[in-house]
Amino acid sequence: MHDQPFKRISVIGLGYIGLPTAAMFASRKIKVVGVDVNEKTVDTINRGAVHIVEPELDLIVHAVVKDDYLRATMTPEPAEAFLIAVPTPFKGEKHEPDLRFIEAAARAIAPVLEPGNLVILESTSPVGATEAMAAWLAEARPDLSFPQDAGEASDIRIAHCPERVLPGKVMQELIHNDRVIGGMTPACSERAVTLYKTFVTGECVVASGPRAAEMAKLTENSFRDVNIAFANELSVICDELDMDVWELIRLSNRHPRVNILQPGPGVGGHCIAVDPWFIVSSAPEQARLIRTAREVNDAKPGWVLEKVRAAIGALLSKNPDWTAREVTVAIYGLAFKPDIDDLRESPALDIARRIAAEHAGPLHIIEPNVSALPEGLGAATLVTLEEVRAEVHVMLVDHKSFKISSPPVGQIVDVRGVWA
Repeated sequence: MHDQPFKRISVIGLGYIGLPTAAMFASRKIKVVGVDVNEKTVDTINRGAVHIVEPELDLIVHAVVKDDYLRATMTPEPAEAFLIAVPTPFKGEKHEPDLRFIEAAARAIAPVLEPGNLVILESTSPVGATEAMAAWLAEARPDLSFPQDAGEASDIRIAHCPERVLPGKVMQELIHNDRVIGGMTPACSERAVTLYKTFVTGECVVASGPRAAEMAKLTENSFRDVNIAFANELSVICDELDMDVWELIRLSNRHPRVNILQPGPGVGGHCIAVDPWFIVSSAPEQARLIRTAREVNDAKPGWVLEKVRAAIGALLSKNPDWTAREVTVAIYGLAFKPDIDDLRESPALDIARRIAAEHAGPLHIIEPNVSALPEGLGAATLVTLEEVRAEVHVMLVDHKSFKISSPPVGQIVDVRGVWA
């Protein structure tokens, strides 16, 4: 029974992880029902189109919708397996995990659960979230048994399997990356492995339980956050010492066991900027280095803003007849990393909004991966590289198209080393 193939899968949350995952299962000729609370998202997918930018995703979605293997809806339907891929933000000044989307998803699928079903939490989660989800499901369906009470004999199998993909390469990495699977019992893990082996060619590594799987994902992203913080702190130190951080890193990385990352405007995305806080919240007295790294990276946008203010000030001091209203600032990039359209937790967007809020003059934004500017940018104008006419140029995201352009004339604030 445990190794029987799945014929019908439901994916809850059709965002940057859920939709590619749903499309991947559907491409293996498995019926997939995608569920999302956004009606526009549902309608877009049912037309065979996509609402996010990800290489190859649009072609696969178009094909599987046309062949009737993927269908989107706002109301959960019965399935053999349910994958929950909804956001897990944090709340408050103490960055406490906010599980309301996971709870909402669990309570939404509870009425259609049937004995033998598998429920997998894919959302990156604080330690204990999978068990909390299991408790919400049990509360909603007292007629069914769950692993926390019935163990191996439970009606419903529950596991955690965090995604580990890189935006821009999601479709390839979903297939080739190893997956960490933490079932609440060995039978839960076994069933989850069967599900992912439908398309995963990487190894499905079974953890001791959901808590280990949850902590593994948080640890991976915290490791990266600490390394980025080291590079970002170096850039601040080098600025203070009037040194070129790009040269320094290049020289230091000549050591065979040193690999310093490149500094930037901060840290963004839905994982690295969020996940370390989940560890800090679970062990606040012990997570000192992880907390400090978060604080270093969170402070970087403010440091960049000071550099922009200084650049405007230097320009005005050279041209005493000018006012700030006559200074055009150009911002290069809003995404949280190069060559994608994802603006979630983007430090570049944060910086752009803060500049828009305080700069009296025109603001030009060059972001080749979006067709319209997000809210909070005031009267800013979305322009192309060819259309830029500015006195202050702020490089925040090193998109490929930016790297082929020569340094512009004017005051330059380059936090990615594109024009260094």
